[in-house]
Amino acid sequence: MRIYNVAGRLTLGVGADGGVDVETASGGRFPAAVQPVYEVWAEFCAWARGYDGPAGFAIDPGQLGPPVPRPPQVFGIGLNYRDHAAEAGLALPDRPTVFTKFPASVTGPRAAIVRPPGSVDFEAELVAVIGRRAEKIPAARAWDYVAGLTAGQDLSERELQTGGPPPQQFSMGKSFAGFAPIGPALVTADEFPDAGDIGLGCLVNGQQMQHGRTRDLIFSIPQLVEFLSGVLPLLPGDLIFTGTPSGIGWARKPPLLLQVGDELVTWADGIGEMRHHFVAPSIHP
Repeated sequence: MRIYNVAGRLTLGVGADGGVDVETASGGRFPAAVQPVYEVWAEFCAWARGYDGPAGFAIDPGQLGPPVPRPPQVFGIGLNYRDHAAEAGLALPDRPTVFTKFPASVTGPRAAIVRPPGSVDFEAELVAVIGRRAEKIPAARAWDYVAGLTAGQDLSERELQTGGPPPQQFSMGKSFAGFAPIGPALVTADEFPDAGDIGLGCLVNGQQMQHGRTRDLIFSIPQLVEFLSGVLPLLPGDLIFTGTPSGIGWARKPPLLLQVGDELVTWADGIGEMRHHFVAPSIHP
């Protein structure tokens, strides 16, 4: 099952590239707004999997918004691929390294992103979306609490992230407006041949920068759900950015950082691609 945010309306994917408006198709049982569906995810899934009607329209990528527009909490996981830890020159963690991206940084899969001053870097990631409240959930049951998966970018301004005395400003450096793009769809785990082995990556101006597979995660999605939910409740609609593979711009010699005018394409197998352009900040008198 795939769901989309099409011009702010909850849309069920039908066929290869079609969709149906959920509010209309359900006779008002579910609202047009996207975010509330995560509060009734089990009920929605039962309805959606029973829908056997035609697609109402072809999905226009230019109208897509984030499939989770207002997540209650956004978690980021650092150093969760062995090759990324190696390129950063850091030891492998013995437990998940967690930071937050503030929810106001979330944007859709085709938005223009304002490039702030500093050193702006890319991090292609698979993002897990929580579908029901999770507290102290063992890894063996974790997939029951995941609504689905989407592609994401953990965009980072490295100077703010790493500058100054400890503790550094990880969360601030990763939370500029537009620094948590997700999309183009949320796809349930049963749609993948193996939800624990998904290819992902990104290109800058057509040149491949990152390419990895989630089978190489140090801590799998179930392990992350277990760890996080053991500390605090995970809420319906929460996002978990699961980490990035090697190839980030900051670790290259010389560094390759995102500039105004650059195009960043991010993809994940079975989910689709995001496409972003970076623009200069507005100048106010």
